[in-house]
Amino acid sequence: MATTRSGQVTVTTAGTAVQGTDMAGFLFSLVAHPDNTDTVWVGNASEDVANTTGYPLQPEGAPVVIQVGNLNQLYFDSDVNGEKICWLKLN
Repeated sequence: MATTRSGQVTVTTAGTAVQGTDMAGFLFSLVAHPDNTDTVWVGNASEDVANTTGYPLQPEGAPVVIQVGNLNQLYFDSDVNGEKICWLKLN
């Protein structure tokens, strides 16, 4: 059976942070989905992920690599409903 090494997180409602997938790891690559139309934000506290505190991922932007013990330690928000963040477990 194959082990999941990638996935997506969808921010259904802009302004409402979504917790990352429960995926233990060490290094993850994150990138905004190519169909996104606006910025998505990454942070480590649900109430603080926004354009003033989060790390921006732009549509068509480059991926970032982050070190975190579990992807569920991160939260994601967006400026537009339905935006997605793609993730890849690197280790």
